[in-house]
Amino acid sequence: MDDRGFSLDRMRTFVRVAERGSLSATARDLGIGQSTVTRHINELEEAVGVPLLGRTTRRVTLTEEGSRYYTNCLQILRLVEQAAEEARDARQVPAGAVRLSCTAALGVMHVTRIIFDFQDRHPDIRIDLNLTDERIDLAREGVDIALRLGPIVDGAMKLFSIGESHRKVVGSPDYFSRHGRPARPAEFAQHNCVVMSNVAGSNQLFLTASDGVRLMVPMSGSLLVDHGLAARTALAAGRGIGPTHLWLVQDLLDAGELEIALDAYDLDPVPLSLLVVPERAGVARVRLLADFLVDEIRKLPGITPHRTPGDQA
Repeated sequence: MDDRGFSLDRMRTFVRVAERGSLSATARDLGIGQSTVTRHINELEEAVGVPLLGRTTRRVTLTEEGSRYYTNCLQILRLVEQAAEEARDARQVPAGAVRLSCTAALGVMHVTRIIFDFQDRHPDIRIDLNLTDERIDLAREGVDIALRLGPIVDGAMKLFSIGESHRKVVGSPDYFSRHGRPARPAEFAQHNCVVMSNVAGSNQLFLTASDGVRLMVPMSGSLLVDHGLAARTALAAGRGIGPTHLWLVQDLLDAGELEIALDAYDLDPVPLSLLVVPERAGVARVRLLADFLVDEIRKLPGITPHRTPGDQA
């Protein structure tokens, strides 16, 4: 193995090629010639001793070895960046970029405002907010922090439990005046529901009575949506009834545009968590934003803080 082929520049070039799938696009991104990109890749492959990329006339793809090497390169480059940032942070006001991923409806309804408040206090920190309901690979996408609703299965990330998000069955006064208000779970199945098409198990609703008895009722309706804000609009417009997070509709409940049904029954709360890429947890600006998000999101309607021993952001 030829150690002369290893360098951070060559790793950065390789990572960009892997992500862009093109030597020419990488050359444009990095402001270097395509021949330099090719030379960096060739020298890196020679040093590693195995092909990292498969080349066709249309696209460059990772080999199996290249895929593993790409993941390791990301970790190395982020550690190098983190070391430099921590050295700067020790003597300077926190500055630079933090990339945050958040479920879309929560981001639009609340997190954007929280970010405004944060940046008013830390004007030198730039936030790159990515709104998506997909479970993206944080390290691969270069994300520092993610806010997630639902169970967490990614054990590689540093996890902070923000709390539980409580839900209620709601509908508009107009809908209830036209179709009646369900008073018992058995009546729920007779109503038109606004159904979330991208949520697993959204064709059924689990309710718990005051005596602890757990009930399941089917959910169906003429409108399926894949975004929480679309569900909010449909519910307020009287297109049906359905379960929804209180942080999504509390303002409409307060204004009388929505009303709660089946209030004597509890719906299962949904875990709300903050994930931090472990290599980024020590960066001052990332830590500041994580702390701020946890504190502020716990103040939102329907969020019950849930702490575990040693849980601190």
